[in-house]
Amino acid sequence: MWQKTGLTYPIKPQIFNFACFKKSLLNQHMAEQNSKPCKKFKRYTVTSALPYANGPIHIGHLAGVYVPADIYVRYLRLKGEDVISICGSDEHGVPITIQARNEGVTPQEIVDKYHNMNKRSFEDFGISFDIYSRTSMELHHKTASGIFRKLYDEGKLLKQDTQQYYDEENRQFLADRYITGTCPVCNYEKAYGDQCESCGSSLSPTELKNPRSMLSGNKPVMKKTRHWYIPLDQYEPMLKQWILEKNKNKWKSNVYGQCKSWIESGLKPRAVTRDLKWGVKVPIENTEGKVLYVWFDAPIGYISATRQWAEMNDTDWKPYWKDKDTKLVHFIGKDNIVFHCIIFPVILYAEGTYVLPDNVPANEFLNLEGDKISTSRNWAVWLHEYLKEFPGKQDVMKYVLCAAAPETKDNDFTWKDFQARNNNELLAIYGNFVNRTMVLTQKYYNGIVPSGSKPSEKETEIIKQMTGFADRIGSSLENYRFREALSEMMNLARLGNKYLTDAEPWKIHKTDPQKVENILNRCLQICAVLSVLSEPFLPFTAGKLKKMLNISQMNWDTAKKEVILPQGHKLNKPQLLFEKIEDKQVEAQLKKLCDAKQANLENEKPNIESIKPDATFDDFSKLDLRTATILKAEKVSKTKKLLKLQVDTGLDVRTIVAGIAEYYKPEELEGKKIVVIVNLKPRNIRGITSGGMLLMANDNKEGLKFVTTDKSCENGSVIT
Repeated sequence: MWQKTGLTYPIKPQIFNFACFKKSLLNQHMAEQNSKPCKKFKRYTVTSALPYANGPIHIGHLAGVYVPADIYVRYLRLKGEDVISICGSDEHGVPITIQARNEGVTPQEIVDKYHNMNKRSFEDFGISFDIYSRTSMELHHKTASGIFRKLYDEGKLLKQDTQQYYDEENRQFLADRYITGTCPVCNYEKAYGDQCESCGSSLSPTELKNPRSMLSGNKPVMKKTRHWYIPLDQYEPMLKQWILEKNKNKWKSNVYGQCKSWIESGLKPRAVTRDLKWGVKVPIENTEGKVLYVWFDAPIGYISATRQWAEMNDTDWKPYWKDKDTKLVHFIGKDNIVFHCIIFPVILYAEGTYVLPDNVPANEFLNLEGDKISTSRNWAVWLHEYLKEFPGKQDVMKYVLCAAAPETKDNDFTWKDFQARNNNELLAIYGNFVNRTMVLTQKYYNGIVPSGSKPSEKETEIIKQMTGFADRIGSSLENYRFREALSEMMNLARLGNKYLTDAEPWKIHKTDPQKVENILNRCLQICAVLSVLSEPFLPFTAGKLKKMLNISQMNWDTAKKEVILPQGHKLNKPQLLFEKIEDKQVEAQLKKLCDAKQANLENEKPNIESIKPDATFDDFSKLDLRTATILKAEKVSKTKKLLKLQVDTGLDVRTIVAGIAEYYKPEELEGKKIVVIVNLKPRNIRGITSGGMLLMANDNKEGLKFVTTDKSCENGSVIT
């Protein structure tokens, strides 16, 4: 049948892997047996991380936050739950002001541009927010300043005078990102006042060597300023009980692990105000030029957006944030865990009337073609460009991003995988099954659902399996296992595809018409169930399928019925649900990425450092360089670029912390022969005593590379 032309797919259906299918059912059964009954909530408030309004949305954002959040919300709506999906633009913070300054426009012009672009992209992509708000609106300023003022009036904020860098030429205090200098850890000369992007170390501006103002380029001076702090340390007992005890077996391991590390390292008061002009003004007298810290006001954007939604719908917003029977869920990326699991909950707890998040299912990062996504290098797949270049294929990207979701570890998106999943799964399995079923029904019964009144033993088993998918997929979604849920949805399509292929109704239409009626009735019921169960994942496709089946919106429980389409029901004409993605389309995307990489190489200016001042032999002889071997390497928690190395110097085994995680994986380093400066004074880096420095070359194109010696050199050999 698959060889015919017309509306049937010219692709042979894939062989159904029953062993994998059976294993999937067994794993799901075990998960259900081990899971505890969930509390029944009256309503759900689901938030998606507010994207920063200084650039467009890319697939990393989608895979990490917006696709899983939308799947979850669509599922809850099909269940008939009272749920709102909240998002909007984060429009404050130093990067906005820096970009506005660089482009010679106002911060408002920057956020207006990207807010409108991203709002439209989300709508066109089919992300079903109930409200997409923005933090520059008056209602948000009122909400955020109101919460700050309540904490201030109740004495829950600390006031402290501190010394802060000040640009005398511009007469302005400098926020962390307005200061650049040399990193004290790795000597990178363009580190920011809050973080070194070379070694990943968290810094404070006063730690930088040779600090410079990004406004004037001058060396800033220290000047007294006043700020308000939220005393996170005072809430450690609450956080330990709430996170480390109550949610230990509930939250994802990556979320729980990061929170545990932060809490056990000891929390400190955190400033919630900044010396800036752009942002929510501090609602205290005589605080001109001060605004709320962006990570104080941004999460409150979820609340102000809910208030805006409530005003638009003439309803009360408070139950969605203040009723204990409300389930609050934050969908975020792993870089925002500490803000959503520690800082924001402490703010809500201190305010006293808000519920705390029930879960924060943060994802890891999505890479692109083996390299991390970088907006500055244009190494990304931008959503607004994808929508233009692949019109009508929103569901294809949703499917691929869900299938490759970085749920437990970083994952990789490739255009070849995108093509393969479309052609070999969506088209050859889901689309092929639906199309063959619809075409045969149109051909044999003029598009009328035939009788299925006399099912065989095989067909009875098919019915039993079909009606069990809704509960399994629902269980996976409620436990935030989206890849697993998607796989189950496709298993239903595989089940139908195999059944239709094995039954071969086109061969027995004339000899056993009753059996053909039963076969196509069962296949049509599977199509109807697919139209419901695929809606969270493939909303556009599910809509097309419902239209073909001539059925209206149904709820989740409908998919548990044995018969959805009654005998005699009139179907509409079939149409193709998916199209083949050709090699030339993929090649065009790969070329675009290649061009971006080439442009970056051409724009990179050689940065060969000038020769340093003359050194005497005595200066050099003070350095004790020895050959050594790396015994063990591991990442330093809460850093992106630091590795902790155990090194055999021949003299001893010591720990060295190095900012090389961007260039080497820990498993690549064990047994590597290196050169170490062994007589440097030990230094404390992120709570670890580092006893030496590695000898490395800084390649302009490839970054840090080891300076190595012959492998035959014994550890401890002196470099002369």
